[in-house]
Amino acid sequence: MVGDSTMADKPYAGSNPEKGWRQVFPLYFKEGIRFENHAKNGRSTKSFRDEGRWDVVMERLQEGDYVIIEFGHNDQKINSEDRYSFADSTYRDNLIRFIKDVRGKGGNPILATPISRRSFDEHGDLIDTHGRYSEVVREFSEEYEVPLFDLHAKTVELLHQFGVEKSKELFLHYRSGDYSAFPKGKEDNTHLSPTGAFKVCDLAVEELKRELPELVKFLKD
Repeated sequence: MVGDSTMADKPYAGSNPEKGWRQVFPLYFKEGIRFENHAKNGRSTKSFRDEGRWDVVMERLQEGDYVIIEFGHNDQKINSEDRYSFADSTYRDNLIRFIKDVRGKGGNPILATPISRRSFDEHGDLIDTHGRYSEVVREFSEEYEVPLFDLHAKTVELLHQFGVEKSKELFLHYRSGDYSAFPKGKEDNTHLSPTGAFKVCDLAVEELKRELPELVKFLKD
């Protein structure tokens, strides 16, 4: 598992409700399936590689392994020189390198579009804050025949289903005193609550069943 904070493992200590969706993903699988989460807060396709984190993945990758890759939230931060990757050039090029590296070692790459932020406007309409980043992943997935978990499209549907108020349950919306990790309360529309992490995993499993039928036998009944 390779990606940013929406996927990364978060501490259980300190009354912290924030969870990355990868944290609960293994719970959907039967015993004996090995998961490694290399996702890290704040990383983009650029910084993940520049910091040597991708090298670690490559060192540990074995033939036949599956690698789920989800970036985009931080690649689009144009004012962050160490992270910004232009969607139609650097971001796309980094994804191509990831895919070629995984295939070069006999692994199975899987692309995931970035999950949607909870970004409703004053009229209650959801704003697409990822733009070309999600589109590039879809285009690249088709061009290079890489299985795709379209988590952006799926979470957009989920947010519409939940609506403006109920969708707060999916993210970090807490009052002062609810959790010691957020003594002043929290309003965060990017990072997931436990409820949100499980709902995104529900969607990821739906995508897995469609894109990777050979892995369905490893899911719990």
